[in-house]
Amino acid sequence: MPDIKKYKITEPYLDLQGGLLEAPFWEKDRNTLRFVDIVKQKLHFVDPSAGPSSHKQWDLDFSVGTTADIQGNDAEFIFGGKRGYGIMKRETGESRWVKDMWNDEERKEDGGGKPGVGKTREVRMRSNDGAVDAAGTYWVGAMNDPLVVEGKITDEGVLFRLDPDLTIHRMKAPVTIPNGTSWTLDNKFMYFTDSPSGEITKYPFELSTGAVDWSKGTTFFKCTYEGGVPDGHAQDEEGCFWVALYGTGKVVRVNVEGEIVAEIEVPTRCVTCPAFVGTELFITTAEEGEPEKYPWSVKYQGGLFKVHVGVRGCPLNKFKMEAKA
Repeated sequence: MPDIKKYKITEPYLDLQGGLLEAPFWEKDRNTLRFVDIVKQKLHFVDPSAGPSSHKQWDLDFSVGTTADIQGNDAEFIFGGKRGYGIMKRETGESRWVKDMWNDEERKEDGGGKPGVGKTREVRMRSNDGAVDAAGTYWVGAMNDPLVVEGKITDEGVLFRLDPDLTIHRMKAPVTIPNGTSWTLDNKFMYFTDSPSGEITKYPFELSTGAVDWSKGTTFFKCTYEGGVPDGHAQDEEGCFWVALYGTGKVVRVNVEGEIVAEIEVPTRCVTCPAFVGTELFITTAEEGEPEKYPWSVKYQGGLFKVHVGVRGCPLNKFKMEAKA
C-alpha cells in the first residue's frame, strides 16, 4: 500500500448552507467557478482570483444537476436539468430546452412507477451528474428526484448521451444514483459511478462510436470507509482521480491502480464533488441528512471548500454542438 498524504480543511471558502451543491466547473477562460444547488434550484459563480466576495447566484425555476461548456460558444453553456438538456446564457440566466429525456409514454400517469410516488416518470426524475467525452458528446445520468419520490430512490435511472447533432441515446439502464463519469487519458475505457454500489466501475469504450461494453465492467475503486459511497470525481493531469466520498467527510486521491494515495478531511460529512482550479481543488457539499447523529457536520453543511493539492486537473472537454437549437 502506498503512503497516504493527508490534507485537512477547517473552514469553508463559501459558507452557503446549501441544500445540495454539485457540479463544480472551472470556466478557465473567465477564471470563474460555477456550480449548482440542485435542491434549492440555484446557480452559483465565484472568481477564485477575486475571492469569496465575488460570489453571485441566480435563482432558477427548475433543478440543474450538471453543466458543460460549448465549443465555439462563449456566451452560453449546456446543462442537464429537471426534464432534459438545455442551454443557458451566461450573462442573464435565460434558458431554453433543446432535448427532452422522456418520451410521450413517460409523460402519462403510471401510478408512481417503482417508487409508487409521482404521477409520471418525467415528473419523478431529474438530472444528476454528467460529463463530456473527447468526441464532444454529453453524458448525463438521470435519477429519481428525492423531493418528488419522498426519498424512495429506485433503479428507474438512465444514463443518457447527447450527440453533437442533438440526437439522444439511452446508454445504460437501470441505474440508481448515476454519478462521477470520466475516461482514461487514452479514451479506451470509461469510468462510471452508480453510487449505491459503492464502486467506480471501468468499462471498455469506443470513442469513435460512443459505444460502451457494459458486459466487461471491472471494479476500479471501492469505497472502504464505513457509511460512504463514491459521488463525483475529478481527474488530474497524472491520471489520478480525486473522489468525493459522500457520507465520510473525505475526498481521496486514487491512483491508476485504484489505490488511495491522498486523503482530504472536510469539516462536513456529505461531500459531493471536486473540481480543479489550477492547482487548487474546490469541493462542493450537501446539507447534513442526519444532524442529530452527526452534529459535527452541521456547522458547515452545504458549503464550498478549497485546498491546494499541487497538481493540475485534466482539461475539460466541451460539447461540440453542430445543430441549431
